Amino acid sequence: MATFKEISAADVKTSRSVLNQLVDVIQEDISGSATRRTYQMWVTGGIGPGVTSSLYQTVYDQDFSLQTANPILDMTCGMWVSGSTVLSCSSGLDANGKMLFPSSSLMMREKIDVYKQYAASLLGNAESSFATPFGSGVAADQVDAAVFLSFKRLFTRDKVKRETFAIKMYASASEAQFPSCGQGAFLTPSDVGANPTAKAAHALANPYMGKANINKTSTGSVRIYTDFGSSQNRRRTFGGEVGDLVDSSDTTKKIGLIFYDAGTIVLNVANAINASQYISGTIDGMTATARPKNADISRGKMLLGHGNGTMARNNVAATSCLGSKAQVVPDLFTSGSIDDIVKHFSTTRFSSGSLTAATFQNNTNINSTLIFCRATADEFNYSSNPTYTDSNNRIRVIDEGQEDVQRSFSFATTVGLYDVNDNLLAVAKLSRPIEKNDEKDLTVRVRLDF
Repeated sequence: MATFKEISAADVKTSRSVLNQLVDVIQEDISGSATRRTYQMWVTGGIGPGVTSSLYQTVYDQDFSLQTANPILDMTCGMWVSGSTVLSCSSGLDANGKMLFPSSSLMMREKIDVYKQYAASLLGNAESSFATPFGSGVAADQVDAAVFLSFKRLFTRDKVKRETFAIKMYASASEAQFPSCGQGAFLTPSDVGANPTAKAAHALANPYMGKANINKTSTGSVRIYTDFGSSQNRRRTFGGEVGDLVDSSDTTKKIGLIFYDAGTIVLNVANAINASQYISGTIDGMTATARPKNADISRGKMLLGHGNGTMARNNVAATSCLGSKAQVVPDLFTSGSIDDIVKHFSTTRFSSGSLTAATFQNNTNINSTLIFCRATADEFNYSSNPTYTDSNNRIRVIDEGQEDVQRSFSFATTVGLYDVNDNLLAVAKLSRPIEKNDEKDLTVRVRLDF
């Protein structure tokens, strides 16, 4: 009676297959405040009440306070330490060689460190710069300011499938116009009062008041960026396979990189959006006093540009005006915190609604081991179960007096896989019992997926 049977190497085969899953990220997940989680991990000191900010924000598929919420991706930004934006903002070096920055800038060292972290993990060198197209040595192709999107492993699985990624963004934010700083042209609602004539005259004299656009949802110039053509130009780097992100309407325009194995998107801000567009609004800042006649510009806030109709009408200090025509790069990237920058991109560049903001297919590698368990005609026809025999030690399935005619048989229901020490490692259940007798060979294929 065979109780155990050794499995030979010829009976073990391995195979590999790939499972694809479509992932969609909707606009509201990225732009919504309830689905985008912040982490107050950084704080200033010295001037004003202080500024707190995250080093990154996490986008969830629903309200992140719910236990059923799943994190989709992390968003952050960074700047190349040797890029023109950093060098032009730096005020020099201290005695230890550390870069110094003015108080009107925020988190410059943190933005540099974020860039270095991604460069180290994806390029293998923290001092290296990303380039679009990948590997370009041309100075104009170096990614000076970047937005990083790191998709969670729950959604990317083993990797992002080539030529399936697409992201929809608005290249231009809402337009903003900028009166001169400190010219006394602004009127507050309390100054205008309820007089319709005064309101009309005020609106005529100040047609662009209230045009702050730093966090205003964009409505036009939508662009779709894809990794089209990456299958024809397969490249690998320290962080795995990499491809260029291009503008779907002009594939010669390289706007970023996609690292398939890491599930990371690197957006070159200078190419992905209209980085020189003028923007205006309130951001976090190292300020100790509020602006005159303006509750919106409070302590710890700073005015970027001058397009907000609620700004003070006079006595606006030069230190509170970061250029009458501020731009995304360099002004927002050097003056804003990481939270301010991520909020701008989340709310203005991906819009708000139920439309798709990003989509891709993932790859799940399934490694399978096929084990063929074979029983010849004379094997496993008898059960070791004690109920298989009666009190007289007769086999219950053989009629009395028919021992010379009838043969023992059994029903196979389970396959157990054991190691050399007879430890049970795996169990396979058959969908239905199979009769085994001396006239049948039985082969059961057991598949183990990893």
